[in-house]
Parts: sequence; structure tokens; C-alpha cells
Amino acid sequence: MSIAKSSPESRLRRRSKTLPLPDCVALVLQGGGALGSYQAGVVQGLMAQDIEIDWVAGISIGAINAALVAGNPPAQRVAKLQAFWDRVTSALPSFPIFPDDRVREFFHELSASSVLATGVPGFFTPRLLPPAMALPGTQAALSYYDTAPLRATLDSLVDWELVNNGPVRLSVGAVDIESGNFRYFDSSEEKLDARHVMASGALPPGLPPVEIDGRYYWDGGLVSNTPLSHVLDHQHAPMLVFQVDLFPAASPAPRTMADVTAREKEIRFSSRTRQISAQVIKLRKERELIRKALAKLPENLRDDPDMAALAASADEQALSLVQLVYRANAWEGGSSDFEFSARTMNEHWLAGLNALELAMGNCQLVAENIETGTTEVFDLSPKTPPPHHLSTS
Repeated sequence: MSIAKSSPESRLRRRSKTLPLPDCVALVLQGGGALGSYQAGVVQGLMAQDIEIDWVAGISIGAINAALVAGNPPAQRVAKLQAFWDRVTSALPSFPIFPDDRVREFFHELSASSVLATGVPGFFTPRLLPPAMALPGTQAALSYYDTAPLRATLDSLVDWELVNNGPVRLSVGAVDIESGNFRYFDSSEEKLDARHVMASGALPPGLPPVEIDGRYYWDGGLVSNTPLSHVLDHQHAPMLVFQVDLFPAASPAPRTMADVTAREKEIRFSSRTRQISAQVIKLRKERELIRKALAKLPENLRDDPDMAALAASADEQALSLVQLVYRANAWEGGSSDFEFSARTMNEHWLAGLNALELAMGNCQLVAENIETGTTEVFDLSPKTPPPHHLSTS
């Protein structure tokens, strides 16, 4: 699907260790709670490859990771991400266990139960009284946990001045509780602070809604768990997008109730991601057909206002979309998104780093499409068949 719009010289202004880089490199981060350290590993891999990020967009835990990226200079990003993940997993340190999936599953569920009972350091703490005993309409009546620790954590690790005036654009999505409408808070349009990030991750009924300018917001994942559509709807230049998802769309059929819980979450939180990716390709194929048809018009029709309007509607910039999807281990069940142990966090982080390194080892097709200004979607996730095109013209 060739959609070259400019010369390679104007389109490719820089280069990483392995890739030519177009005008905009975007990082799109899905929600997924404790699984989010996988995204931190991907960020570390991008930094190691000298891939400059121009725009980072996130939902829920992806919004937190996104803020840590946009709110710190490149040399400090990995350290600040590490500081955050070390803090939130500090109550459940790693210790030697017998290397068996059943043993690991037991400790995994035990750790998740501990989180439910005691909360997560630097993130949320259980309320002293259950919501049913609180005054209706108060924060205490609307959630089981208090997220005041998260605001302190974000303010200590994120430079909000850099977020709002620095080189990396930040977008986070949340849901207006009363209208049910989805909204993106974008640093290119308004000043952001910890509230906007917390709103994106305010998943009910565990976490309380966040008030911003008189409106109350919940977790953006309730409507869409990926900010990909926001990024592509505002694309104005050739773009390379790294989409890092924490829930796979495809997975084996469940065999236990734990599998059922895990699979239900995967389907629920990956469905919009899959739908949006499919819509992107469908629309771009349609626009390509329109451009091909317009190119066949006789000269006397090309200046017709209706044809000009049609050409404008079919105009678009090149896109290379690289998808990286976390694949759960055999011992991870339905509690994987709230199991904040140091051992699991480190394993997720390493999995993300390895996934990025594997992707860069198979990035020749991506590089070719960036250089020629074509649009393609690539699944370069581990535990899948060799890298292949998901769409071509």
C-alpha cells in the first residue's frame, strides 16, 4: 500500500542504531496493571537502540509509564521507570522458590491476595472502612482503595514542566463518568498533571474517580484499552508507531476457572485493540483505491471541486505500526494484572526488553517500509511465527 508523500530526505530526518526514523515516532501503551513492567522493558530497549520518542500515549498503567517517559529526559527515563516499579513491588520481594509452574502459580495467587488485603506501596492503600459505611457521594463511598500515594509517587518521579513544555507529547485517555464519553488529555492542548494520569487509571470499583475541572473520570480502559486511534486520528507526518499491548487477542481455550478469568480479561481488554487495528487497515486500503482511481481521471476532471475534495479525504501519511504483545506464562491466571511482586515485575520487564530486541533483530521489513514511505502493520511479538505482514496492498 504505497502512500509516499515526500522525498526520503525530508521524511527521514534521523536514524537509530537499526532503523531510519520518520518525522514522528510514537509509543502506544495499553492498560494492564501489574503487567505494565513489560512496557518498561520495551522502553529500555528503545533507549538502547537510540530510538527517539516524539509522542507517547497511554491508558491506565500505560498512562503512568507514558508520563514517566514524557516527564524525564532520555538519560533518566529507565532509572525513573525502575524507581516506580521497584517502589510498587517493594512489599513483595523476590525470594528463591522451587522452579515448578504449580509452585509458581501458588505464590502468584498468594501475592495477588496480599495486594487485595494490603494494597500496593506508592500506589493505593485499602480504606479503613468499607464503602458501604462511608457517606454517599464521597470518594470513600466509591472505591475500596485510596490512591493518594500514587499522586505523591508521580509528583516525585515526573517533571510536569517537562511534560507540558518538553519535546515529547503526552496523551492519556479517561472516561467521563456522567456522560460516559471518552476523553483524551493531551499535553499539546492543555497543561497536564498527576490528576490526568490518575484519571486514566482510576479503575472502579477498586480505585476512586478523579475530579478534573468539575468533572469526574474513570479508567479509559472501560471504553478502549488502547490509545492507538487517538494517535492515528492526529497523524500529520510519516509515523513509526510501537504499540505495546499487555493482553493478547488470541490464546488457547481455558481448562480451569483460573484460565477462564484470565481469558475473559484478555478478550475484554484486547478486543478494541484488534478492532482499531483492523479499521486502520481497512480505511487505508479504501483510500489507496480512491487515490488509484483519481490518478486515472482525465486532465479536465482533476481540477473539479468534487474530485479535489475526494482527493483531500483520501490523503494520508505513511505509517509503520509495530505490534508487541505480552504473552502470559502458564502460571499466570486472572490475577496477573494486580500481582505486584518484585519477582514477577522483573520477569515482565525482561520479557519486554527481550521482545524489543527480537523485534529489532527482525526489523528489515520495517526499515524498508519507512524508507519507501509505505504503510504496513507488523506483528513482531515473541511466541508467534516468524515476523510477517498483517497487511499489504
